[in-house]
Amino acid sequence: MRIVIALGGNALLARGDKPDAAIQFAHLRTAAGAIAPLAAQHDAVICHGNGPQVGMLSLESETDHALTRPYPLDDLVAQTQGMIGYWLAQALRNAGVKKPVLGLITQTLVDAADPAFAAPTKFVGPGYARDRAEELAGQHGWTVAVDNGRWRRVVASPEPLRIVEQDSITRLLDAGSVVICGGGGGAAVTDNIAGQLSGVDAVVDKDYVASLLGIAVGAQRLLVLTDVSAVMEHHGTPEATPLTTLDPDDLGDMAFPAGSMGPKIEACRRFVTATGHPATIGALADAQALLAGTAGTTITPTTTRGTHPGGWRPARAQ
Repeated sequence: MRIVIALGGNALLARGDKPDAAIQFAHLRTAAGAIAPLAAQHDAVICHGNGPQVGMLSLESETDHALTRPYPLDDLVAQTQGMIGYWLAQALRNAGVKKPVLGLITQTLVDAADPAFAAPTKFVGPGYARDRAEELAGQHGWTVAVDNGRWRRVVASPEPLRIVEQDSITRLLDAGSVVICGGGGGAAVTDNIAGQLSGVDAVVDKDYVASLLGIAVGAQRLLVLTDVSAVMEHHGTPEATPLTTLDPDDLGDMAFPAGSMGPKIEACRRFVTATGHPATIGALADAQALLAGTAGTTITPTTTRGTHPGGWRPARAQ
């Protein structure tokens, strides 16, 4: 089977962790142990988050007086792709993956006129108390917003149009490699009438990019791995209930947080609608069960709900 795995930023840093390299790599070893069996048995593309890492590098850049101007976000995203790709490739090999494992610096084309540039929504960096966040926003010209009780920087998150390196990704996958790409959504770039690329100060949602990659490489499954066991109905209330199976029609009547679960749900909807194959959201530790359809929340094609044409059958609601 050909699968795309979207690995959440929690795979590297849990809330409250110091962003030390040793702490992140220890988390990544655990993540690699969960996804290595999938990468070994299937054609696999792996995308990863990078919000805390980009936020840390951005803050360092903003406060480095040796710089004429801070590094833009596209440069920082490229830096984190190299670092996290290196860590993840090494951890997968050490977890027993014998195939070639390659990390690819990825550029994601966006529209310079995308309205997202006027309305930042993408969280990057650590969380702060409100007073401290507002102080930093004043110092650095940030926009900040609340995220699960903490205040974080938010930046523009334009829609991905295509992956510049898509042909190379497909060829590597066809040749039997595990491909780590689209890290942090890829470095955001625009092009001009002559086709010349330029980086832009934005962060593309990695789940949208994972969906785009899944469609482009002909994947049969999209797995969105995060720190929750399933999508929850009445999330955050005593009535919270896990949803095991949904289809695109169900999603039209439901609302999800724009800064967290919302993009994951939308990425899955796009993949399912475009490919006719299922997408699943759930906990990283349950990666193999998610692929088997026995854990998490699976979004199925409307026309094939209940059983996949290839024989796959999702878990039913309890």
